[in-house]
Amino acid sequence: MNNQLTIRVVQGASLSEAARNHIIALCNKAYNEDLAPLFDTFVGASHVLGYYNSLLVSHALWVNRYLQVGNAPLLHTAYIEAVATDPAYRRRGFATAIVKYLVNEIQDYELAALSPFDVAFYERLGWELWRGPLYIRTENGLLSSPADEQVMILRLPKTPPLNLSAPISAEWREGELW
Repeated sequence: MNNQLTIRVVQGASLSEAARNHIIALCNKAYNEDLAPLFDTFVGASHVLGYYNSLLVSHALWVNRYLQVGNAPLLHTAYIEAVATDPAYRRRGFATAIVKYLVNEIQDYELAALSPFDVAFYERLGWELWRGPLYIRTENGLLSSPADEQVMILRLPKTPPLNLSAPISAEWREGELW
């Protein structure tokens, strides 16, 4: 029996309906909620799929976003979503392997970001918690994010110097704003 996780990247546009439904079912099981509507908002997503003995057990995806620190230029950002592992396969390092693999795939971006499910998990992997205020850019100006919202960033080779205490904003989008 193979003890390794086999990982591959698939563009969302090339997923069959069955494969997409399988991914959503895995994420629903991992999060114990219906994430199907959220997946409709992940336009242009790249999925990182982890297979154990030919069974899909772990997943993450990234979408293109544009984060802005203060009034600095927009940063082309790989925004990570739906990091999930089937509960029966947790505590084997699969989520860590998926996130590390994903990071290797996004090296041409200016920044990586996500809303963490577990700050300590991502800190172990080199991610940093954004300490400044969070905003969403709308056509009517900046919308303040709720106080309990958290965002973490990962510096990539093209990341400029950043002040983690400065305000940061992301463009408005359907579904979860961050």
